[in-house]
Amino acid sequence: MADKLIIFDTTLRDGEQSPGASMTRDEKLRIARQLERLRVDVIEAGFAASSNGDFEAVQAIANAIKDSTICSLSRANDRDISRAAEALKGANSGRIHTFIATSPLHMEKKLRMTPDQVLEQAKQSVRFARNLVADVEFSPEDGYRSDMDFLCQVLEAVIAEGATTINVPDTVGYAVPELYGQFIKTLRERIPNSDKAIWSVHCHNDLGMAVANSLAGVKLGGARQVECTINGLGERAGNCSLEEIVMAIKTRKDYFGLEMNIDPIHIVAASRMVSQTTGFVVQPNKAVVGANAFAHASGIHQDGVLKARDTYEIMRAEDVGWSANKIVLGKLSGRNAFKQRLQELGVLLESESELNAAFTRFKELADRKSEIFDEDILALVSEESVTQDKEQYAFVSLSQHSETGERPSAAIVFTVSGKEVQGKSEGNGPVDASLKAIESIVESGAEMVLYSVNAISGSTESQGEVTVRLQNSGRVVNGVGSDPDIIVASAKAYLSALNKLQSKAERVAAQG
Repeated sequence: MADKLIIFDTTLRDGEQSPGASMTRDEKLRIARQLERLRVDVIEAGFAASSNGDFEAVQAIANAIKDSTICSLSRANDRDISRAAEALKGANSGRIHTFIATSPLHMEKKLRMTPDQVLEQAKQSVRFARNLVADVEFSPEDGYRSDMDFLCQVLEAVIAEGATTINVPDTVGYAVPELYGQFIKTLRERIPNSDKAIWSVHCHNDLGMAVANSLAGVKLGGARQVECTINGLGERAGNCSLEEIVMAIKTRKDYFGLEMNIDPIHIVAASRMVSQTTGFVVQPNKAVVGANAFAHASGIHQDGVLKARDTYEIMRAEDVGWSANKIVLGKLSGRNAFKQRLQELGVLLESESELNAAFTRFKELADRKSEIFDEDILALVSEESVTQDKEQYAFVSLSQHSETGERPSAAIVFTVSGKEVQGKSEGNGPVDASLKAIESIVESGAEMVLYSVNAISGSTESQGEVTVRLQNSGRVVNGVGSDPDIIVASAKAYLSALNKLQSKAERVAAQG
């Protein structure tokens, strides 16, 4: 194991804790399949005890994914651990990841437990989990701000109880690289049985150092597992970014000297899928997966790249999945070509009826748009997965009028539990009028906290992808809609968000 780095992806668990980023079972399953194509070692599929929906998602992923270890998070109690084990029954390789806070602040203010109680709870939880599965990971929540002596005592004890991976999270993003790397090193040196477990790092990005801290934990601390997410998705400022970790290790193999199972050519496809599923747009200057990551605007840079690529490029764009030939299908493309492209994108529809419905939507889009890009296909399949869920609200049609000097108006037809209704309204603009027309019928009382528009591909013919974030009674949800007509995309996104607000599934917050 000395020269192998394990990539542990927690997009579907920690990433999903971003406000509004919750995913359906089918969306999670689609992303898990893409992570398997990426050859991620461990996929943390969710927090099985948090809700029936999360249990079903973990169970479905455990049954479907064969080449990656499937992990479920659980708090350090028998109920959570039993629920995780039940969800993982169908997995080729399953792992339970249990955690309890160990910092003085968390023990006193959150858990209201003494250190001795926390130590005993940690030991009992690992012992219980070890009787259910062979692979048990333990995390001391807020580990980096814990007392070193107490943390050593806890970690030595849980390794003795059978924990096979020890993860040391910087839960609040407080660490700096040199100190964090030394922290991991000190733990491994002071704990007598440290060699009996694989050491892991899990860093949050509150100070923008999650990747740097994780790499320091690997290089200086000797950790051999990194916990990360696609696009750095995660609560607050996000998590350590998978694509940055992977390409840092690969590009600077001279320094890190580590091997990985990851096939980086699937990185961009995974990034697009997560972005379009959650509505969290990737910033253009994001390393590796941003639209500008391999763009050169400076004349000096352009001249250098044309003469010798490695003058300004340390990675090849095609190695992470960027392609110069993005146009893949058009209105003359057949069903088999469409199905083949879905498979290449990592999208596997479960039934012929789902494939037929997606193909119908593809043909409708191709009649309106001459060039169909991968991003268009992912967007229409994501939208199809929403309509398959028999949501309460569904878009039918929209008309709107906007003219200089006149107040815009809109009339929208949509279904409520299968019955068509029509709403009309005026507004400050056509989008405002359209969304107010929906509210005139629904009367949700929700507050819009984000409205974002993104072009799916790079021309005026592009589909618009709209993200709407709504907040109501303490719940925050995202809705995503796409259409060549940006007003229609806005209406679809708003209805999508309303559907999520209608969901009664309660989630238990987790940290790690």
